[in-house]
Amino acid sequence: MSKTPLFLLFFTLLHGFSPSSSEPYLGVNYGELADNLPPPASTAHLLQSTVFSNLRLYNADPAVISAFSGTGISLLLGVSNSDIPSLAGDPSAAAAWVSTNLLPFLPSTSISAVSVGNEVLNSGDSSLSSLLLPAMQNLHAAIAAAPSAASVKVSTVHSMAVLSQSDPPSAGAFHSDLAATLQPILQFLRDNNSPFMINPYPYFAYRSDPRPETLTFCLFQPGPARYDPGSGIPYTNMFDAQVDAIRAALRAAGFAGQEVVVAETGWPYKGDDNEVGASVENARAYNGNLVAHLRAMTEPVATYIFAMYDEDLKPGPTSERSFGLFRPDLTPTYDAGLINSGSGLGGSSSPVAPGETSKPEEVCVTSTGGTCSRPAVEYLPSAAVGRFVNIFGISLLFGFASVFGVELMVMMHRD
Repeated sequence: MSKTPLFLLFFTLLHGFSPSSSEPYLGVNYGELADNLPPPASTAHLLQSTVFSNLRLYNADPAVISAFSGTGISLLLGVSNSDIPSLAGDPSAAAAWVSTNLLPFLPSTSISAVSVGNEVLNSGDSSLSSLLLPAMQNLHAAIAAAPSAASVKVSTVHSMAVLSQSDPPSAGAFHSDLAATLQPILQFLRDNNSPFMINPYPYFAYRSDPRPETLTFCLFQPGPARYDPGSGIPYTNMFDAQVDAIRAALRAAGFAGQEVVVAETGWPYKGDDNEVGASVENARAYNGNLVAHLRAMTEPVATYIFAMYDEDLKPGPTSERSFGLFRPDLTPTYDAGLINSGSGLGGSSSPVAPGETSKPEEVCVTSTGGTCSRPAVEYLPSAAVGRFVNIFGISLLFGFASVFGVELMVMMHRD
């Protein structure tokens, strides 16, 4: 029997990890609060050269939906918060929404789901919160009545502020005052096989605790594992800790196994003088290492990175207008390995080094009242151990990676 030369085996393994095409679990957010965006057709062409297979809109812009016809990019459409009352109060309004925003574009444009509102339960408008489920129900009924749209899911997107407890992740719990509203929404999602959508931002955790070891933890960089004393799981990054806190809250609410989709996550590349951590180096590290981390998972969580472009008309601090992965001229803001290797546009898939940090001391960091002991427990779905290994200057993935640490900060980010 012939033997495969070692160098051929090496490059065969390397090719298996190479992002030669888009990833089905990777998406990007496309906000339109800007006056300098390129034509939708240009964006559609650009996305076909990237690792992204999915695009999240915050509305149902017909020009954007049409531009993605035949591209294979799957869209997550949005219903604005201001449209929720009409959809909740009148089933015919929901039917009209489907007739206008879905049916004309199917099946040439792939549309996977519709998100009714964004972070409604933490919007401060209790009347809007009470209308959320009726709006979702009416929209679902209208979609189910149209055979060509029947596969389109209906959900809504939540802020991490729906959690009252996230430290440690195994103790994740929803706010008790949201239970009456959230419980039937969770039942609706389960009954209709729709995902629970969440917006975790490790950037906000670092901004509230700007220690070097916190930055390392948030950027998926090597460092001491942070053990969850309730589960014994060693976490090595904030993203997994936040996602597992949501899974624990779902389990505590009686919805174990509910699919979780990360509808937004990202890192700003620029900020005001008082916005610690907002830099090109950190944004490149977070987004590049996030993609590498998701590739390393056996069952990666579907994740949308915020955002395709900067939105120069958004209010607030500079960081709110500085999440864009691409400039209006379609060039990358920085190289985070998001361009497919065969596209001719360049790009790297190697793990990215952090900025503005130093290696933390090799000590065990625990949550409040925790210890470094690790009892025998069943791992949460996203938890697994792993690391990056560098061979001949090329980074390969060895095993799988998982994560947690400091108290999780629950801060909202809205488009």
